[in-house]
Formats: sequence, C-alpha cells, structure tokens
Amino acid sequence: MAKDFYHDNVRIALEKDNWLITHDPYAIKVDEVGYEIDLGAEPLIAAEKDNARIAVEVKSFVGPSTINEFHKAVGQFNDYYVALEIQDPERVLFLAIPEEVWLRFFQKRVIQKSLERIRAKIVVYNPDENRIVEWIK
Repeated sequence: MAKDFYHDNVRIALEKDNWLITHDPYAIKVDEVGYEIDLGAEPLIAAEKDNARIAVEVKSFVGPSTINEFHKAVGQFNDYYVALEIQDPERVLFLAIPEEVWLRFFQKRVIQKSLERIRAKIVVYNPDENRIVEWIK
C-alpha cells in the first residue's frame, strides 16, 4: 500500500511527542479481509499516556478535491474502526489531518457532524515542523 505524502512527517511528529512507533504499517485482518493502518504506536513512557495504544491513519489531503479526499478518509476510518473493534478493541484509532486542512476545511459544520457520526478522534499535525499540534478526542 502506498504511503500518504506526509506519512514520514507524522511518524517523526509522533516520535517527538514521545510515542514509540510499533508498527509501520499496522496490519490487521478480520476473517478474510485485510487492512493496513498507517501507524501503530505506544507511549514511550507508559505512565504519561495511561498506557494507551493507538493506531493512526495519516491523511495528507493533497489531491485536487478536498471533499473527495474527505470521503475516502471517512470510509477508511470507518472500516479500520470496525476492524479494530473486533481484533484489537483496546487500541484507539486516530485520523491524522494536516493543520492547514483542519483549519480551512474541517471546521465546517457538516464536516464536524460527519466526524461526530463516525466517532472520529483526530490528531492535527504540522507537516512543515513535523509536530503534533492537537489531539482531539
């Protein structure tokens, strides 16, 4: 599977935020259906983040249509959420969104409602600084 444009930026940002990348990609299979979520991670110091394990699906939104990119992201997120619920329910799924796209597009009411509907947790990242800007649960 091809990596998103900002895959490595998000990986570096997570490591700078004290996450240990345990999977790149995080492969999961339910029955005969296989998925590859971009990253699996655990806190570098478990006590700091309540021993959480996460999976992060990186989205770059570099295509010509932000809404089409959003539709693909929502579909993937939903599929991965269900697969994790079945195979690894303790792992929390996040959708990684570039800060500029978060501010420009993801603040729209219909987009926020869509995120609520799929129970999306978001990690906003700055790809230029390889930095996590915000965790939105």
